[in-house]
Amino acid sequence: MSFLLSLITGFLSLYLAFANLLADTLLAILPTSEVGSTTVATTGDQTSTLTQIDSEYETDGPIPQILIDNAAYQGAAVSSAVYPEATATPAEALVNIFCTYRTAQYERTTTGTGFFIHPDGIILTNAHVAQLMLLANVVGDSECVIRTGAPATPTYTAELLYISPAWVRQHASIVNEDTPRGTGERDYALLYVNSGLNNRPMPRIFPALSFDTELLRVSAAGADVIAAGYPAGALRERGSDLALVPQVAETRITELMTFNRDHADLMTIAGSPVGQSGASGGPVVDEEGNAIGVIVTRGDDEQFGVGSLRALTISYIDRTMQEETGVSLLQNITGDLPFRAQLYRETMVPFLEQVIRWELE
Repeated sequence: MSFLLSLITGFLSLYLAFANLLADTLLAILPTSEVGSTTVATTGDQTSTLTQIDSEYETDGPIPQILIDNAAYQGAAVSSAVYPEATATPAEALVNIFCTYRTAQYERTTTGTGFFIHPDGIILTNAHVAQLMLLANVVGDSECVIRTGAPATPTYTAELLYISPAWVRQHASIVNEDTPRGTGERDYALLYVNSGLNNRPMPRIFPALSFDTELLRVSAAGADVIAAGYPAGALRERGSDLALVPQVAETRITELMTFNRDHADLMTIAGSPVGQSGASGGPVVDEEGNAIGVIVTRGDDEQFGVGSLRALTISYIDRTMQEETGVSLLQNITGDLPFRAQLYRETMVPFLEQVIRWELE
């Protein structure tokens, strides 16, 4: 307990020192206006342009080190990275994440997409989709269910396995806004299905997509891909009872971007029927059937067609997750999952909740 109190005290001092700077930075977050200069990247005989987006994240301070310094969390990753075969299609792996958030003043529903990336029931989605799971013990009351099928129907409950602490720290003051916005940087989370609804038994194996953590080559610009999601553009007009159906569409990579690096961290895909609100967290899949990206924001419709989207590359998620946890994406989704979820809940979540309290109270 004394260790926790000292950590909280230390972080509070750090937080107060940077509070004004972070507030000014948050005011500048826009999904398409932070694109800067371009750099030329070369792979073999292939030359392409990477659009530069200024990174807004700092990975120093107590919170980013919590999991790295936790012996139990690090030990859970030892010899655990055995990945069973995942052969599902995008449509089979897709889930709808439907959350309700209530306070004394209002009730709000949110909907987003995710997809299974491990047959044991691990879902990859966006931090801005999973964020309401952090609000349950802070202000109001929140509940999220995992829905599947066409139309989407409640199927499972889930808990946080991981949400980027750097993202939470950066977005704490706007975590309960209707439409939090950003470049998509560090906007990812992992959920763990822990039970079926209405006494429904869980499958022995969940329909999971395989994924590729290799760096996305610059030659991928122009490549054909598949995007999938639960678009919900009509939800605001027709209400939360609207039946949502999954969409799977062929599209192509039209632009590659980087957060001050020399390799692709973010991609734009051409407009498609998937490109609506609610598709955030859906997969971008290559011709081999591997997930290579996760949808995070809308793209530039004027330049790339109506319904264009931006997606974080899986290689970016893998690299930054190693920065935040000390272990890879694969190591974070294998092993004793109930124990791993418990470790995260007991070790990291209290600090993230406290950061949100400082901003919202």
